[in-house]
Amino acid sequence: MILLFKKISSETIWGYLFSLPWILYFLVFLSYPLFLAFKMSFLDINMVQPEKATFVGIGNWIEGIRDPLFWKSVFNILYNQSIFIALTFAISLGLALLLKEVTKGAGVFRTIYFLPVVTSVTTAMIIFDFLAGSGGPVQKMLLTVGILNAPINWTFDKWLPMPILAVFNSWKWFAIQMIIFLGGLLSINKELYEAAKVDGAGKWTQFFKITLPLLKPQILFVMTMNVINGMQMFTEVFMIFDLKGGPYNSGLTPVLYLYEQGFNQMSMGYASTIGLLLAIIIMIMTIIQWKIINRES
Repeated sequence: MILLFKKISSETIWGYLFSLPWILYFLVFLSYPLFLAFKMSFLDINMVQPEKATFVGIGNWIEGIRDPLFWKSVFNILYNQSIFIALTFAISLGLALLLKEVTKGAGVFRTIYFLPVVTSVTTAMIIFDFLAGSGGPVQKMLLTVGILNAPINWTFDKWLPMPILAVFNSWKWFAIQMIIFLGGLLSINKELYEAAKVDGAGKWTQFFKITLPLLKPQILFVMTMNVINGMQMFTEVFMIFDLKGGPYNSGLTPVLYLYEQGFNQMSMGYASTIGLLLAIIIMIMTIIQWKIINRES
């Protein structure tokens, strides 16, 4: 044992010491709640009377798989994320390409673009709801130019809530992806573009043959984080809709449904099952995404 400790360098020991707070955080606030959720998924447990919990086996899992509202919430969030990811990717990469060419005042533009990120989601959602509401300036402008015939209360519509929330989230978070893409673009060797120009490659050829392939690590990271964070959307819908997600359940998300089951219906066992089912879906989507992006490798 003494010889083992002698072989461990002081740098390694300091590394473990500096990592210890995160390791403790992971064990206490992530691993233990996950284990507790898995345990409660096999129980019929009321939050008010936990001592009366009863074992139901895989009953909660069967109910979750058969629950149409849960799958409706999954469809809603997939609908939302398909728009959000495509829109945010286009905006953030486009602005990163523009900022790469800016030589003067680039820091000012980056700061302006980053302001939505540091704005509270609650504050931003209140402002956005006012702007996009039936009496807001956005709809008034659309009425003026003839795009709309009458004001729309989008929170009571069957299909509009998820696209509109996707636009809001794209505005709110695009700057983070823009900074990541900008860092990736600045790390690409300029000689590659110069060589491509000599060979007669145009801007689009350089973009698809040099820029996108060399940005693959950044794209993979951004897409993975989008799926993980986007599938857990809660604050935006909780502020605007009731716990059912509106009259058509069009604003219902898995986390909102989880909250409704756990804290409104007091069914913590079923809420834990929904959370674990959502985690499995996120894991499957992440693996598929990795396979698609890395298919050439």
